[in-house]
Amino acid sequence: MQSLPTKIVNTGVAEHKNVVYLHPEPVFLQMNDQTPYIVSARKYRPATFKTVVGQRALTATLKNAIDSHRLAQAYLFCGPRGVGKTSCARIFAKTINCLSPTPDGEACGQCESCRAIELGNSFNLVELDAASNNSVDDIRSITEQVNVPPQSGQYRVFIIDEVHMLSNAAFNAFLKTLEEPPKYVVFILATTEKHKVIPTILSRCQIYDFKRITVNDIIDHLEYVAGVEGIKTDRDALGVIALKADGAMRDALSIFDQVAASSRGDVTYANTIENLNVLDYDFYFRLVDAFRKGDIPSALLIYKEIRDKGFDSLFFVNGLAAHIRDLMVAVDPRTAGLLETSEEVSKKYVEQAASLPVQWHYAAVKLLGDCDLNYRTATSKRLLVEVTLIRLCQLLKPATPPFDSLDRPMPLGDPTKERKAATSPQQPAQPSQPAQPMQASQPTQPSQPAQPAHIPQSTQQPPRQPQPQQPQPAQPPRPRTTNRPSTFRLSDSAQNAAASARSLEHRTNPISHEQFMQAWEEFIARNPSLHILVNTMRSAHPEKEGEFAYRIIVDHPAQLQAFELSMPKLLEYLRDALQNDLLTIKVEVNSSPVENKQLPPKEFLRQIITDNPAMANFLKEIDGELV
Repeated sequence: MQSLPTKIVNTGVAEHKNVVYLHPEPVFLQMNDQTPYIVSARKYRPATFKTVVGQRALTATLKNAIDSHRLAQAYLFCGPRGVGKTSCARIFAKTINCLSPTPDGEACGQCESCRAIELGNSFNLVELDAASNNSVDDIRSITEQVNVPPQSGQYRVFIIDEVHMLSNAAFNAFLKTLEEPPKYVVFILATTEKHKVIPTILSRCQIYDFKRITVNDIIDHLEYVAGVEGIKTDRDALGVIALKADGAMRDALSIFDQVAASSRGDVTYANTIENLNVLDYDFYFRLVDAFRKGDIPSALLIYKEIRDKGFDSLFFVNGLAAHIRDLMVAVDPRTAGLLETSEEVSKKYVEQAASLPVQWHYAAVKLLGDCDLNYRTATSKRLLVEVTLIRLCQLLKPATPPFDSLDRPMPLGDPTKERKAATSPQQPAQPSQPAQPMQASQPTQPSQPAQPAHIPQSTQQPPRQPQPQQPQPAQPPRPRTTNRPSTFRLSDSAQNAAASARSLEHRTNPISHEQFMQAWEEFIARNPSLHILVNTMRSAHPEKEGEFAYRIIVDHPAQLQAFELSMPKLLEYLRDALQNDLLTIKVEVNSSPVENKQLPPKEFLRQIITDNPAMANFLKEIDGELV
């Protein structure tokens, strides 16, 4: 048989090994000297444990298990997408079958077994995609292949990717084989959703959790790839790519290829944020500077600039919240390591965070969280975001009263005109005030607080309304009213303060059991809509425990819950009705066993009428009787 021609192509894999591509055509094949393009995610896929990025502890554990010949029959690799689960599974399979491993425990990559696994034609490595092959028949085909021993090497490795996609029947068909496979078989299961794998599978595997790859590790690897490919890069641009990848190296390499193609080999920060539609850090830093200065117009103009670039307002709100979160962790050097940015950007965060008080970050995150919650239901979403920006600007420089609080009533009209109107036109209509200074010498009638309402009558009927008795409650401010008529408002506020002070005193009228039960029944009559509470109150029997304390025993926890939910309203009504603010009610569930006696029908109805007065009144009204 005539041998086929081969072509040796350098694909630039992480260790830069030559890969042989077999072409089926005979001599007529036209050879192309140009290297075919391979995406970076495949071209720089790790080939050894040493080249795996961001999983040093895990790869060290696997190498130690291989060196000590302590291999389990099944492994479960779980973690986010693009962190190296399938790559580590292939490296593991290649290493345990390598005919001449290196001194540091890596696969040589040159022996027959290693080259067969790299080319994908090894009988010792079987891969199954459970996302598209998740039936019982697919698992049976795996269990049938398990009985075939390896032709070369020591182990047969079965890699089942996305194992959580298997059906329950397939999982159950796989259990026995997974628990007791032949000695030469190793199963490696990979999944991104470990919680979907049934516990009986988990208990039969050694579980390895892959972590998200850090931003700095992604940046370093992208710099290495760019150096091999001859692409100019900016570290800030690589930082944006790393953040966009969200801890996945495969995503980072795919995004890097996209940006490199659009920028023609010159990956700059400006090209990257434009190509990926990412909002620049500078917008957030400028906004926080505007918040610190209380510059509302600048904040609104920056928001307009962001909207003009086509960014969604909700995306902007969440991005600003994430920026302030980064500022919050940059305040303390101990938490500065939580910043997932490049070193240059981290320095900017630390500098800006130092210019703001710590409490500002908490209040700002709270405002942005409220904006995020209300955004979906807001009629005018733009107005909601603008109001949030205004409130952020007022955190350090709040508005002056009465505009500093939404709960404070706003003035109507011009306040200067109101002050002039209050001082000039209406004050001459107080003729009775000059007669009041002589009242200070007669403080003998303190028991008539209702007399100030008759002050105008004192000028018309002086014989019937003696002057010394009328103005007693307002004696302190009266001498000042002769000089400044506007101080009548001060006297009114003093009276209100005295009234509120008197209202704070506790009412302690004595309570009799009859009065309490009368108020109890009145509450039942006035609140028929509270069905559960009213029915519970009718069947409850309050017992007086102290001077102002009552104890109520109920038969079921649901009745206790009904009392607890409406207790504030019930207490408020009873305290007002009995004129006693010290009244307390304690509700308990009956802990003594209840005898479940089967009563005859007539006795049962009689018991219901006894326990329910409303039913007894109903029977009396209709002139009914028990038969």
